[in-house]
Parts: sequence; C-alpha cells; structure tokens
Amino acid sequence: MNKHKANNTTDKNASVSLEYAGKKLRVLLSGNFVRYDVCKALNGANDIIKKKPTEIVFQNDGISEWDSSLLLALFQIMKTAKNIGANCDISDLPENLQNMLNLAFAVNRKPVHNSDGEESILEKTGRKTIEFINKSVGVILFIGDIFKSAGRFFVGQSVTRGSDFFAALQECGPKALGIVMLISFLVGLILAFVGAIQLKDFGAQIYVASLVTIGMCRIMGAIMVGIIMAGRTGSAYAATIGTMQVNEEIDALRTMGLSITDFLVLPRIFALILAMPILTMVADFAGMLGGASVGVFMLNIPYQEYINYSLKAFKLNNFLVGVFHGVCFGIIIAICGCYQGVKCGRNADSVGLATTKSVVSAIVAMIVATGIITVICQELGI
Repeated sequence: MNKHKANNTTDKNASVSLEYAGKKLRVLLSGNFVRYDVCKALNGANDIIKKKPTEIVFQNDGISEWDSSLLLALFQIMKTAKNIGANCDISDLPENLQNMLNLAFAVNRKPVHNSDGEESILEKTGRKTIEFINKSVGVILFIGDIFKSAGRFFVGQSVTRGSDFFAALQECGPKALGIVMLISFLVGLILAFVGAIQLKDFGAQIYVASLVTIGMCRIMGAIMVGIIMAGRTGSAYAATIGTMQVNEEIDALRTMGLSITDFLVLPRIFALILAMPILTMVADFAGMLGGASVGVFMLNIPYQEYINYSLKAFKLNNFLVGVFHGVCFGIIIAICGCYQGVKCGRNADSVGLATTKSVVSAIVAMIVATGIITVICQELGI
C-alpha cells in the first residue's frame, strides 16, 4: 500500500492535511479559510493528483469560516480530478459550500430543440397569435392604467410632479424645435420640386403654392414631426425608463408605494400632448417657407402671387386636421416609448431592444392612425 501524508499549515487558524493511500486521496480541512494565501495550501493536492488517484474525499475537520478563496481552490482541484476521471466526494463539506461547488459544475442546460425539425406553419402561427394577444392585452392594461392615473391627476390625488412635466416639455419642445424646422423646410422644398416637375408641363407653376400649403397643413407637417419625435423623444423615453428598470430604480419607486404611471409616464404624455400641436404648426409654416423658396427663387413666381395663392389654399379645416394629427401622434409616441421602457428587461441589450421597438411601434401606429383619421375625415367631408 502506497501511503503519503502531508500536513500543510500556512496560518495558525487554518490547516490542510493530505492523506494519499491506495489510490485514494483524503483532504482534511480545518480552521479559518478567509484569505487567499491560506487556501494556497491546497496546491499540494494538485501534486498528488498527478499520481492519478481514483477517488478524492474532502472532509470537514472543523471549518469555521470560508470565503470564495476556498471555493476557487476546491473548484480547481475538482476540475483537475474530473479531467483524469477521479471521483470527488464533497458530502462532508458545509452544505452551502457543497451547493456552490455543485452550481459551479452544473451543466449549462440549453433549450431543447424540436428533434423532428422546425416548427410547422400551424405551430408557428399559433405561437405568434398567442404572443400577439398577450402583447395586446398588456398594451390595453397599460393604457387603462394611464386613464386611471389621469383621473387621479384631475382630482388632485396623483403623485405627478410639475418639475418632471416641465423637464419633459423642455426636452420635447424647445430643444426639438431646430430639427423640426430644418426637416420641415426641406420637406416643403422637396414637395415643391416634385410638384413643379409636373405642373411646368401645363404652365401651372403657380399652383405649387397651393400644393405645398395643402400638403403641409393637412398631413405632411404632422407626419414629419411625428417621425422626428418618435426617433428623438419616444426612443429617449424608452431608454430612460428602461435604464431605470435595469438599475432597479422602478422597483425602488414601487417599494415606496409610488405609482409608476403617475410618477414617470403621465408627465411625459402631457408634455408631448402639449408640444406636438405647437411643433406641427411650426412645421407647417416651415414647410410652406421651403416651398416658397423654390417657387420664388427657382420658378420665378412673384412672391406676391405666391403668398396670394398660399392664402387661398390655406383653409382652417386643413390646418385643424393637421393639428389633430399632431395631438394623436403625441399620445401614440408617448405611450409606445413609456410602455417599452416599463416592459424593458434587466440588461443593456434589453434597453437597446426597447428603444428600437418604441420607434418602430410608434411609426407603425402613426401610419395606421393616419389611415383611420383620413377615412373618417373623408366620410365627414372635412
């Protein structure tokens, strides 16, 4: 029988005894293992493992305290032992230490794929339908919470802060004015160019003024503002609230008994509802100015005539329809951004995904809303 004993003590409060006999290695641990240099005494076990024992037994000979240093040292020994096929017995170690070691060697269980191949069309359709229904229910419940929060606000029982509202209004109002004016000016300019190409064939360039005025006031101004604000403000809402979700700030607010819709969502919705009509009006006039620059300086239309035809085409119902689009778009953008932020996951990838979803869903919802409003206005003769 080959028997080997070693007693390695690196600290008066901790000791490691190694006993190797008959292809069996016993590791006796006692004392306080809360320092890395103490746990280095276990390195002697690696030298004995080179002799390829068939079994390694770890015994608790009075472990008083331990930290991750002991866990790391035992993990390295067990990893080396498993590579040579040796069996490791840790049943005598403290229970929490056993759990940590078992967790370290746990198999990474990946989702089981369908062995029969890909999902069938029927299975995929059913799964997508269920996901769509669940998401739709979630959005409806979220909108219901917003209505409840708005009701509390108007009766003076909400925890909505005025400072949050004005901060959100500053972000989606004055700070967005420059980009809205620039894009709307260029859109009006492009609209005048496109119209002029066809109207010149009939000698009717003067009607470029009517085309740009009606187009910008009725729909194009609101749509361009909506797209800009969905990419600028809606994504910011999703990113801000999503980051709060990652940092567990929303959990802290809930722990303090604060309503998330009152405290985070409602100020942002009110800010966009107020800012969007104003930005839409600014976009309308910026677009008309862009069309005028083409008509006057490139089509050689007298500016008096251009202004005259623009005023004739400017009708209050077209203007109000555009403003109404702006209000609807503001509600849609705020709801999409806040909803995706509240439903965000707990990592950085989730914040990016929530930001992307907020922009995409807001733009799609705005296009759908535009179609619905257009049909209603057509039926009502507006």
